[in-house]
This record gives sequence, structure tokens and C-alpha cells, in this order.
Amino acid sequence: MAEKKMTFEQAMARLEEIVKLLEQGEAPLEDALSLFEEGTKLMKKCSAQLDRAEQKVTRLLAGPDGAPVEEPFQGEG
Repeated sequence: MAEKKMTFEQAMARLEEIVKLLEQGEAPLEDALSLFEEGTKLMKKCSAQLDRAEQKVTRLLAGPDGAPVEEPFQGEG
């Protein structure tokens, strides 16, 4: 899959697909290396997107003095 403007969700789906292919162990070495390289790039891209999202959330939760106010995540459950 070409590395055009992928959403975070698309990148994660492709990363999961790559992991499954590599876990099967049936790809020739050259193909496995290409998949591993693509997966590494996708992992870095996803990590950077998560870091940016975390920084944005921190800015949104800034206290009155501008310092971030850390609050525990209240997820569903």
C-alpha cells in the first residue's frame, strides 16, 4: 500500500495486516524485509500522530496559569 495520506486508522489496519503476514512466516526473505520496513515506517507515523494528539489534549486541559492540569483518563467501561 502506497504511503499516501493515510489516516491513523488506515495505518493501524495496514500495520495489523503486516504483522499477520510476518507471523505466518511464509513470505520469502526479501518480501519479509520489505514488509518489516513498511511496518516500521507505519509504526513511527502512528506514534508521531499519537504524540501530537497527546500534546493537543494537554493544551486543551491547561489550567488557568497555562500549566497543564493532569487528569486521569476516564474511559468507557
